[in-house]
Amino acid sequence: MNALFDLTGQVALITGATHGLGMAMAKALGKAGATLVINGNTPAKMEAALGSYAADGLRAHGYLFDVTDAQQVKQNIAQIEQEIGPINILVNNAGIIKRIPALEMDEADFRQVLDVDLTAPFIVSKYVARYMVERRQGKIINICSMMSELGRDTVSAYAAAKGGLKMLTRNLATEWARYNIQVNGIGPGYFATEQTAPIRVDGHPFNDFIVRRTPAGRWGDPEDLGGTAVFLSSRASDFINGQIIYVDGGILATIGKPANEQ
Repeated sequence: MNALFDLTGQVALITGATHGLGMAMAKALGKAGATLVINGNTPAKMEAALGSYAADGLRAHGYLFDVTDAQQVKQNIAQIEQEIGPINILVNNAGIIKRIPALEMDEADFRQVLDVDLTAPFIVSKYVARYMVERRQGKIINICSMMSELGRDTVSAYAAAKGGLKMLTRNLATEWARYNIQVNGIGPGYFATEQTAPIRVDGHPFNDFIVRRTPAGRWGDPEDLGGTAVFLSSRASDFINGQIIYVDGGILATIGKPANEQ
């Protein structure tokens, strides 16, 4: 059974993995045996990230390229295949969010969010999958969101992109399953990261809302994503395709507590 989850000898490319949840998932894949290829677009962040991986005893290779630029993606994927080895696992994690009310959002901002959060996963998947098709094997994981299912104030572009990413996941799974490529998604809930640290304090309205809204009664720990990432990257998920696994502590399973319920 352990062999089903062993990633030894596998090469995993994780976009936007110089920090946050992308780094947490990448480290989980590395600890399961995968050789890590980390994408980012900032040299300073990449240097710091590679130091963090090394401190955890993980060897990671860094590649700087813009995931929205098809030519850069094509060139770097070819380079990774030649320098590191065949990419067996792709995690499309890179993303942005702009919290702007729809009535106030410029079209350029809306398009930028869709470009990074939806078009880029298509571009990267396409160029990686070309090699996977030849080898008749591959795992692609798109990082979706609870906003793939739900709306919220000020995130119209993000929700549109993540909803689209859910359906892109299902469609790529439909097209590529015949080549033994599994395309699935992970939908994280609310996680304890450096970005959320200022609001994760007792008494803060949003902190209290998340704790009450989540059946598990807490924020997610980045390491909570590791098991799902390893599972969807491993042989254990060879007959799972086009699915989105929500790692959210149960938020999407419930309508939530009434305001007067303790």
